[in-house]
This record gives sequence, C-alpha cells and structure tokens, in this order.
Amino acid sequence: MSLRPAPLTGIRVLDLTRVLAGPWCTQNLADLGAEVIKIERPGAGDDTRSWGPPYVKDANGRDTTEAAYYASANRNKQSVAIDIASERGAELVRKLALQCDILVENFKVGGLRKYGLDYESMKAINPALIYCSITGFGQTGPYASRPGYDFMIQGMGGLMSITGERDDMPGGGPQKAGVAVADLMTGMYSTVGILAALHERSRSGQGQHIDMALLDCQVAMLANQNLNYMTTGVAPKRAGNAHQNLVPYQVFGASDGHLIVAVGNDSQFRAYCQVIGRSGLSEDIRFSTNPNRVINRDILVPMLVEAMKTQPRDHWLQALERAGVPAGPINTIDQVYDNPQVQARGMRQDLPHSAAGKAPIAASPLRFSDSPVSYRHAAPLLGEHTEQVLRERLGLSDEEIRQLSQ
Repeated sequence: MSLRPAPLTGIRVLDLTRVLAGPWCTQNLADLGAEVIKIERPGAGDDTRSWGPPYVKDANGRDTTEAAYYASANRNKQSVAIDIASERGAELVRKLALQCDILVENFKVGGLRKYGLDYESMKAINPALIYCSITGFGQTGPYASRPGYDFMIQGMGGLMSITGERDDMPGGGPQKAGVAVADLMTGMYSTVGILAALHERSRSGQGQHIDMALLDCQVAMLANQNLNYMTTGVAPKRAGNAHQNLVPYQVFGASDGHLIVAVGNDSQFRAYCQVIGRSGLSEDIRFSTNPNRVINRDILVPMLVEAMKTQPRDHWLQALERAGVPAGPINTIDQVYDNPQVQARGMRQDLPHSAAGKAPIAASPLRFSDSPVSYRHAAPLLGEHTEQVLRERLGLSDEEIRQLSQ
C-alpha cells in the first residue's frame, strides 16, 4: 500500500519553548511531520536536559548526559544553539522565523520584545506566521506577569481540590496528579489551536497570535466538575477513587489486591450485581437507577465492598469481562508495557539517538490510515543541528558559524 506523507510535511516550526507544555505541543507537530527547529541556550539548553537522573542509556547500559525527562518531549526536532540575548543571535532567529509557518514560545509576557522576537515584531516581517504564546496566566489579566508552574496551577485551578482521598478518610487531603497534567493539556490545547489557525490561514492567507495559559487550560479541563459546580453552586469535593456522578465507579479491594469497576449505566449495574451474587440490589428502588445510586452511595457502596472481598482480583476481572462490565487492574508502568494490548498498538518504539545509538520513546497515540505519524529520531543533543540549519536555511559560511560559538 502506498502511503502519503505525514499530515504536516512541508510545515516548518520555530520552537522557542522549554520544559514541558511548549515542547509537548511542538513534539506533536513534529510527529505529524512538521520540521521543528528548537532554539536552545548555548551551553545549557532546555532546562529539562539537567532534570535527571534517570538518563538515556547507551548500548552498554551506561548513562548518557541526556535526561529522560528531556527525551520524553523533544523527539523529531532539530536543536540549534543560539544566544538570542545577543544582537546577532536574535537577528538569526528572526531570519529563521521568516522561513517558518509557526512559532511557539513560552517566555514571560513581553519577555521577547527586547529581542525583537515578540508577536508584533514577527507579524511585521512575516504576516502569515502563526505565533503561539504559552504562559502560566495568559497575556492579559492581573496575573499576566506572574510565572506559572504546573504544580501550583493544579492547586490554583481546582484540580487538587477534587483529587485525593476524602478528608475524613485515612490519607485524606489534596493530591496532585502523577504527571504534569496542566502542562500536558496546555500543550495539547495549543496543538489544536495551531492546527485550527493553520487551516484558517489557508482561507485568509494571514497568521495570528494564539494566547495560551496553563490556568485557563486547567480550569477548562475540569469538564463535568465545572458543571457540577455551576449547576448547583456547590463546589465538588475530593472523593478518592470514586466518581462524583456515577456509582459504582471506583476502586474495590478483592481478596488479594485491587481492581477498578466502572459501571456506566443501569444495565451494566444489573450485570455487575449478577456477577457478584447480589442481584437483588439492582431491583432495589434505592439502587436501580444511577441517580438513586448516587444519592444512596453511602448505603450501597459498603455492601459492594463486602461482596468484592470474597474473591481474588483476577476472578472478578474475568467474570466481569464475560458479563460486559467495564473493569480493569491497577498496573504499574512496567506492567503497562507488558500488556499485550499496549504491545499490539506499538506504544513503545526505539529511535536513532546520536549518543545512545537508539533510545526508547512512548509512541504517539495518533493513528492515520494513509498519512501516518513520522518517527525520525529521538530527542537531539544540544546544538546537534546548529551548523546544518544555519548553513542550509540561512546560508551562513563555516567562518560565520564558528564566530557565533566564540
């Protein structure tokens, strides 16, 4: 079968981001086939290059100098080491921007203006440029000048108020998510916004400024919890592993471990009750419908807890699967990659790496039938592509490139 090039083949991105939200966005664009030129500070680079251990390992199992954190968000990119604080460096970045379709940056509000790399300056020389700014709080509002980091945004944006065990339970209290979800969702929303602007440009011929804020994205991603509050005026509270709007939809202890049961409708509840030997519960008017189960949660759940303790985890998982009731184990990450479904979907890949020979990546979840995601190389070494890009894109001579490094 003849496949078409990746969807964003021919699109060029100038990446002035570091840490996670911005690099996650630009990695998405790179996976989709875009050429991504990542500008990094000479000698230091992206902050996350030093966020280790652990580090990417070479063929002999020895650590390289490349932090695993950095490697997780920077594959398929070219690294160009340029000091934008120097007049010559800023000039070169502006010249690169003239050749790009998209620029993504996550400097403080107004931080790039002194280098002539802000949106207004870029728009003046490249009106078709799509310019995406990612900050903690956005370009406007009383907090615009504040720095914003994922952990504090998870707290400020309400996520930690609904994450963690109830205050009246052992271990109760606010809890952050296990990964930087505010950063990651901002990166994903930014990707969506850029692709939309790219499509709009095909009609208007004009670029535009996209203003992305971690706090905005964190608030938006609260989803049903937002409307739980807006429709009642009551702020949702932490419910541990239980669901605010569905019962039973939580972790249960079996005789030898734990599993998740995720009943999404009344027919599944009837099937679930049959499996656990409590079919009468589904006929009880207090529990026969989900609204009633939510209202009577504190009566129903203890009975289910006792029933689930009577058999081993795998017994329940097999029986519930046969009955069509959603249920699953709580895997460690090594167990995730041992899972046959994860393996069948190719969620681990190995890509060429200049220091390690090859390096592992977690694959993109995007699946295209005819223009698949493009995997070219793992995260680059600092400045690995500086000479190539400056020579091929800007026509600099070897002497001019040498002078930049002095």
